[in-house]
Amino acid sequence: MTTQHRIERTYPTDPATIWRLWTTPEGIASWWAPDGFTTEVETLDLREGGELKYVMTATAPEAVDFMKSAGMPLATTSYKRFTQVDEPRTLAYQSVVDFVPDHDTYEFGTEVTLTPVDGGTQVVMLVEPLHDEVWTQRLLEGRKNELENLARVVGESA
Repeated sequence: MTTQHRIERTYPTDPATIWRLWTTPEGIASWWAPDGFTTEVETLDLREGGELKYVMTATAPEAVDFMKSAGMPLATTSYKRFTQVDEPRTLAYQSVVDFVPDHDTYEFGTEVTLTPVDGGTQVVMLVEPLHDEVWTQRLLEGRKNELENLARVVGESA
């Protein structure tokens, strides 16, 4: 069995608002990228078996430098296939990893659960590891940074 990594954060807003930010092109573009990157949604078919396709582009100098040093293009197209869509509680998807130099394409899973709590919404992300510890840690740091960006969008002080 694959060990999942757990990331959680509570936001001072209702689950419907978090769901909208997580499941609309405008919402995704407002926070879904680590600092130094932008995201542009190309396709969003929000249903089980549907696809999210977006382009993430390095824009800040440090992000550009990282991408170049890793042997990666400045813009990468990412694909996710939804495996569970239960508005506004659970969103699960498989992400395609086809951007790692010298590594075969593979998928990993993520499950996001939104739970109403006093004063807001608790978000729990369960994320499967990537092919090695270095890339897994990069993924987890990126997800934590994205959740900080989401906090800024909903008005929480970081």
